[in-house]
Amino acid sequence: MDKNNRLRLCCPCHFGLESVLKFEVTRIGGEDIRVTDGRITFSGGEDILARANLCLATAERVLIELAEFRAESFEELFQGVKSIELERFIGRDDAFPVKGYSLDSKLHSVPDCQSIIKKAAVERLKEKYGIGWFSEEGAKVQIQFSILKDIVTVYLDTSGAGLHKRGYRRNSNAAPIKETLAAGIADLAHIRSGSSVCDPFCGSGTILIESAFKALHIPPGINRRFSAEKWECTSQEVWREERSRAIDGVDRSCTFEAVGYDIDDEAVALTTDNAKKAGISSRIKVYQQDIAKFRHPEGSIVICNPPYGERLLELREAEDIYRTMGRVLGKGGGTPSFIISPHEQFEALFGAKARKRRKLYNGMMKCQLFMYF
Repeated sequence: MDKNNRLRLCCPCHFGLESVLKFEVTRIGGEDIRVTDGRITFSGGEDILARANLCLATAERVLIELAEFRAESFEELFQGVKSIELERFIGRDDAFPVKGYSLDSKLHSVPDCQSIIKKAAVERLKEKYGIGWFSEEGAKVQIQFSILKDIVTVYLDTSGAGLHKRGYRRNSNAAPIKETLAAGIADLAHIRSGSSVCDPFCGSGTILIESAFKALHIPPGINRRFSAEKWECTSQEVWREERSRAIDGVDRSCTFEAVGYDIDDEAVALTTDNAKKAGISSRIKVYQQDIAKFRHPEGSIVICNPPYGERLLELREAEDIYRTMGRVLGKGGGTPSFIISPHEQFEALFGAKARKRRKLYNGMMKCQLFMYF
């Protein structure tokens, strides 16, 4: 790959965070940006590919979009894939497994589609490399496909493990919020370098840590590696330059601070440990405390993911917590609060209507982000 050779890139994201991710993509230099439900597509060179993996906080992964075509038969699928310049990315010794999904399409058998796509890739690469057998002992170049209403899109996954895996949360409590979702909420709460954040249900500390990353401009992927770094076609120099660039952008002079509380001693220890792994322990204080005793730290923004009831507590206990929250947070009167919950009656239980609401998904669970100013 050439640094200046344009690639079409695609980043899936949580439904509801498209506008947040679009702003992030614009900021890193993505061009020709297109927004669809749950994903952003854009153009850029290998430098933008590396920058996206390192710096995008709300993207789930970075994919190279190779082709899009209609296929209503296996022959059309085979020929469509065989026409893709796969040799541009896949070396003669590389592993190239195939995975994907099909919805509302004539080609509905995913295993059959996987088999056809693999066969087409093998035939293409056999012709290009002049060999009849592939060891697949080299770097992994994951082929992904989606078939939606007979339209096939073929991608390569450049990230490997999902981008939510930052490296700091090797341990978590029973129902953690995903790092990418927490980062999106921090963005919607307008966390800046001078912000102060408080989470009265800190769990494993994800919201506090992602808020710190945003305030300090710490690239979320700086402490991990990505699949594309191992590909023969990528430039190690480009990746080194982008890592240096990302580190240089960290704002160590910012005044951000955060405080977390949790009723569970283990959660307090977990948050402390994860903050240390993330390299921002000096910015975060954590205490064991019940929500009933919560007192809002002056000038701070409350961001939290309180217990839902379905997984951690009986629903009635969760509803009691929401009522208590309304009392100790002043019903949103003087405390900026951003609370994510799937409970349809949250506002009634909390005792105040949110100034704004945004539909978000926490995993497969439909939630609302209730925003009080």
